[in-house]
Amino acid sequence: MKEEAHVIVFDVRFAIVASAKYTLPLYPRKKNTMTERIININERTIQTFVEKNRPPIEIRDKLDLGYCYESNVIELFETRSIWNKIDEFQNLSFAKMKYIKSQKIWKLYWMRASGEWQSYEPFSESNNLEKLFLIINEDVYGCFKG
Repeated sequence: MKEEAHVIVFDVRFAIVASAKYTLPLYPRKKNTMTERIININERTIQTFVEKNRPPIEIRDKLDLGYCYESNVIELFETRSIWNKIDEFQNLSFAKMKYIKSQKIWKLYWMRASGEWQSYEPFSESNNLEKLFLIINEDVYGCFKG
């Protein structure tokens, strides 16, 4: 079964949004361990958030939303053309979540104008990943979406 998408998957834990359409085969993965199941649940949660928040199809070749998920870190970013090179694209990170296994919590960070990550103080951690995505969508202080 093939499904049309705007996401290029380099690895089961890493994906970026491309400016052109690609047809990607969807391969079922084996679920051998509890850790593998947790990773799949988290990745599905991330994919759902990204799909709900992507811009309209008409402008996705100019602006899109993507993510990087590697072991215990999730990074959300916008993909947009470079202002003076319309044919070249850049990823601009705006949110980062890191899972602290010893505490069983997710920590939420936002990208400052200086290019450094800072803890999102109004709500810096949660044991529920979906709750952090709700906080990012609400963006009360304008840290994630400006």
